[in-house]
Amino acid sequence: MPPKFKDRDIISIQDLNKTDILYILKHAGELKKKPQPKLLENKIMASCFFEPSTRTRLSFETAMERLGGKVMGFADAKVSSAKKGETTWDAMKIIGQYADVIAMRHPLEGSARRASESTDKPVLNGGDGTNQHPTQTLLDLFTIKECQKKLTGLNVALVGDLKYGRTTHSLAQALAKFGARLYFVAPDMLQMPDYISDELKKQGVKFSFHDKIENIINKVDILYMTRIQAERFADPMDYERIKNVFVLTTDMLEKAKPSMRVMHPLPRVNEIDINVDDTKHAYYFEQAENGLYTRQALLGLVLGKLK
Repeated sequence: MPPKFKDRDIISIQDLNKTDILYILKHAGELKKKPQPKLLENKIMASCFFEPSTRTRLSFETAMERLGGKVMGFADAKVSSAKKGETTWDAMKIIGQYADVIAMRHPLEGSARRASESTDKPVLNGGDGTNQHPTQTLLDLFTIKECQKKLTGLNVALVGDLKYGRTTHSLAQALAKFGARLYFVAPDMLQMPDYISDELKKQGVKFSFHDKIENIINKVDILYMTRIQAERFADPMDYERIKNVFVLTTDMLEKAKPSMRVMHPLPRVNEIDINVDDTKHAYYFEQAENGLYTRQALLGLVLGKLK
């Protein structure tokens, strides 16, 4: 029996088991090979972004439209009734009456879960604060499988802001399901939170902490770079002190395996030198494109149009 996704919320990567993930990725691969421009005709997606976004919002909206559906919503909380003090609960309850599915991003942790409790329409979490970003993780897994031809038993380094980076939290939890060996590369003040590390220990996942890319680059199959997020720092001086602590250059790639690929959830600031773009290792632009197919798969599944 295939897993059931119709009317299902996608709030956290922890809500999905290994079978669920592989099923989503299978459909994403099929949609990448063979588009279905009429799959979601007469369906409406509410695109509710209370926090700035480029790739997540636009890929959700493009995914819906390329499947024949329609999009309504907003890209700035200031143009919604949140500016007047309306609660997320009330907003999503009303929006759920207008749309068939809701894609949302919000700066507060737990907001997507709260939204899902207020409506009977499926909610797809496009990022809630520093908590979770499950659709990014699914596109990351799709990309890893695409470029490495497998998901199991890989060596993966997560680099940069691991404390506030919701993408790395979700990805570490997901990779644990596939027996990855993880390397956490970050300054002490931005290392992976204890609750993630404790989860991984309980699952028997091997991981280690590092402070230099050079110390691990020859060991990994995937080097997952992230930016130091200025918006997460209360003190701007703290950000200034560490914003350039990890910068990947072409010289550093000389020690990498030929098959190693560099990924990044984007946007990048200066943590990947632009000359890396021209190397065989760069795979972050393909990664961004894969967000389209992964989100198409999710929309088709939760709306009951993919089996």
